[in-house]
Order: sequence, then C-alpha cells, then structure tokens
Amino acid sequence: AGMALSVLVILLLSVLYEAVKMGKAVVLRRALRALPRNLSRESLVEPEETDTNPPQCRWFQYHVAQTLFHVVQVVLGYMVMLAVMSYNAWIFLGAIAGSTLGYFV
Repeated sequence: AGMALSVLVILLLSVLYEAVKMGKAVVLRRALRALPRNLSRESLVEPEETDTNPPQCRWFQYHVAQTLFHVVQVVLGYMVMLAVMSYNAWIFLGAIAGSTLGYFV
C-alpha cells in the first residue's frame, strides 16, 4: 500500500510539474502582449493619465508571476528527480507516466 501511494504521489507531482511548466508559458505570452508596442523612453517614463494600470506595471506583475511559477517548477522538478534517484523502478515508471499524462492534458 505504501509503494502504491508513493507511486501515485510521484505521478501527481509529475503532472503538476507539467501543468506549472505550461502555466509559465501562458504567463510569458501574456507578459509579452503587455509590453507597449512603442518602447521609447517617453512611453515608459510618462504613462497616459487615462490608463490606471500602465504597461510597465502589468509587465512587472507578469514578471513576478513568472518568477513564482519558475520557483515552483524548480522545486517540483528537484522533488521528482530525488524520487527517481531512489533507483526504484516503480517510482521511475510513475514519474514517466505522470509526465506523459501531464503533457497530454
């Protein structure tokens, strides 16, 4: 029962790793869309008064979100790697199955 639970946890961690990786790509796409088309110094220093959330503020928020996604991705990646380094074939297969399932979803 303990081994089955361990394999299931590693499978879920691998799925979560793939989901975080995809979330990070989505945030990157939104951050690139939030950048102003005209990158002149005037447009970055003096935002329009009508815009309550200037482009550089939105870009910074996306950058912070992307940083948090990166930290979570690295932590999950190392946790899965440490589990695989136990040299247990079932754990390894759980990590592979979770990564496959997460990428598919």
